[in-house]
Amino acid sequence: MDIIKIFAPATVANVSCGFDALGFAINAVGDEMVLTKTEEKGVRISKIEGADLTNNIKHNAASVVALAMLHKIKADFGIDIQLIKKVKPGSGLGSSASSAAGAAFAVNELLGKPFTKLELTEFARIGEEVACGSPIADNVAAAIYGGFILVKSYKPLEIIKLPVPKNLWVAVIHPQIEVKTEDARNVIKKDIPIVDAVAQSANLAGLISGLYTDDYQLISRSIVDVIAEPYRKFLIPHFDEVKQEGLKAGALGIGISGSGPSIFALCKGENDAKKVAQAMREVYQNSTIDFNIYVSKVNTEGVKIL
Repeated sequence: MDIIKIFAPATVANVSCGFDALGFAINAVGDEMVLTKTEEKGVRISKIEGADLTNNIKHNAASVVALAMLHKIKADFGIDIQLIKKVKPGSGLGSSASSAAGAAFAVNELLGKPFTKLELTEFARIGEEVACGSPIADNVAAAIYGGFILVKSYKPLEIIKLPVPKNLWVAVIHPQIEVKTEDARNVIKKDIPIVDAVAQSANLAGLISGLYTDDYQLISRSIVDVIAEPYRKFLIPHFDEVKQEGLKAGALGIGISGSGPSIFALCKGENDAKKVAQAMREVYQNSTIDFNIYVSKVNTEGVKIL
């Protein structure tokens, strides 16, 4: 294989109760990338479309991943990257993770698949560190593995793929505003009361149990965040109203995607997801803020070849 075109899905991280530990991929939107072997060694970015990103190979999330993988395997060829960004930076939908995970998957294919998904996640974390300042794994693991994933630990890195109930859908609204990850982290209290830590742990356990048992009501009761959402929601205009109207329309649970500003709603079935999306839409239609809305099944495949 000398050329590959891939789709790298957007992702929802945290999933309310799983702060920095839980994530899932979605079908409705993702980056497209074309990677081509070159005789000249090294990596170059020949095209970036859809976002104002650097083509400096030492500062781009996709190229640093490709460089690390080529160096590790001591490849005798180089790679040209074309990046078509459809997951907007700053959306809270894992934009840099799509680039990093997509590059890791595609380079692995061009190399003949020498690396495991866990190793690909480690490489993709390099891209996250360049883009976000921290080698987080929740978004990139969700994009690489597909479905729901749990980051069990970082030292060593351990990723657990969780089951996805077959009728689980998601509606996502992306208000066209910027929420900086640093700002979203700074508003969270550094000291967490033990009662909140216990509640958050119980909700995470409940959500995972609900995924394993297809218990939609348990999933619904578990989509509760007592650590980040109470402070982060003020960075997102109309969050409380979106949540109230979405739950009224039938959502199982609603929360902030990543550090925001996107808001996700888990739903049982396509019809409920569409109703919830419409309820979200109506809130923002009465504002001056532009937005995008996505309705999607949970993506269980992860990055794939087009």
